Amino acid sequence: MFAPNMGGYSIPIESDEFCSLYIMNHQLVFAGKMKLKLDIKVPYRYEVIFTRSVFNPANHTLKDVFASADRKIVHKTLFFVEKEIARAFPGIGNEIEKYCGKWGKNINAGSSPLILDGGEKVKSFSEIPRICSTIEKARLCRHSFVCIVGGGAFLDRIGFAASIVHRGIRQIRIPTTVLAQNDSGIGVKNGINMFGKKNFIGTFAPPFAVINDFNFISTLDDRDWISGAAEAFKVAIIKDATFFHWLCRNAQKIKLRNSQAMEKLITECARIHLDHIQNSGDPFEFGSARPLDFGHWSAHRLEILSKGEIRHGEAVAIGILLDTCYAVKSGLCDEKTLAQLETALKALGFKLWIPLLEKKSPKGEYLLFEGIEEFREHLGGKLHVTMPDGLGKKIEINNLDRKKVLDSVAYLRKSAGK
Repeated sequence: MFAPNMGGYSIPIESDEFCSLYIMNHQLVFAGKMKLKLDIKVPYRYEVIFTRSVFNPANHTLKDVFASADRKIVHKTLFFVEKEIARAFPGIGNEIEKYCGKWGKNINAGSSPLILDGGEKVKSFSEIPRICSTIEKARLCRHSFVCIVGGGAFLDRIGFAASIVHRGIRQIRIPTTVLAQNDSGIGVKNGINMFGKKNFIGTFAPPFAVINDFNFISTLDDRDWISGAAEAFKVAIIKDATFFHWLCRNAQKIKLRNSQAMEKLITECARIHLDHIQNSGDPFEFGSARPLDFGHWSAHRLEILSKGEIRHGEAVAIGILLDTCYAVKSGLCDEKTLAQLETALKALGFKLWIPLLEKKSPKGEYLLFEGIEEFREHLGGKLHVTMPDGLGKKIEINNLDRKKVLDSVAYLRKSAGK
């Protein structure tokens, strides 16, 4: 295509639409419209590894992860450890230093591990500048590593800071709770709370690797041991009927801290999550449908209303039971599945009723319903709520009938004998 001769001269260009480009009076002039197309494909690959005693020098897992980046480079690394883990494992700082000393050809920990508070209450933006400053003082670059040892909220907070320094420093996550090992710590995103909203600020930052060390979960109290099991029921109901039935049969074993049962729960739940991330076609959630958020519209709201007193997994247990009841009332799911779910969650020890479900504003409006609008905003303006479509299958609905929601809340209250 050539521009018309208007006292200047023509330059050939390529375009799928009419466009002219010419020079007149020593100035570049466009006539019409030009569109340049760019198609970028960036592959991501990371491993989720299951092991024990990750910081034992005889365990090559962590060393091999660093070596997989480049065996010829000594990788500068900063370790962050959640304070609760340091309490449960008093010698963990020394263990990390000895491990790095043993494998100094691959790992250069320039300073002792940093011990910081964890939990939902410190998952806020006010904590981020201090973490970024620590990374800057350590002189980490984009070829360095941040290694994070802690629960889901800790991984979120440190991971978010690492993802914005130098536009992203490579992360190795070592989740230490059931919920982090089977759900939040193995995915591609992080988030911090702001403006009274769960994960309002965050980034998509796939980890370089995730190492699940089963030794860490052995020190969890009963409440945190059980909490992460809710995420396993979440994926089983909408994706894997066989896994759901296994969970129901083994609920009592899991509650009694049977390690083999819990390890199977974690690995199966992680497998289903990773399969979804890899094969859903939407790992960075450009669309509106987010199946892995089944039960979460109410769960996130309950967490905020409780000011973090309710664990995420506890809120999810309530949320998936509430939505499964809604699905029954909508003809999507049978009552047998609802009864099995309720029985199993109770056997695990979950409290499936809290008064916040019926708390109202001064104007008499149910505060729970604010979660619907926040979820709609989070999804991009259009509501997509995942519901079970039978057992082991899912369906997306675009509206929540408030009467059915309240009827489902009433079911939970009655079931709890309130």
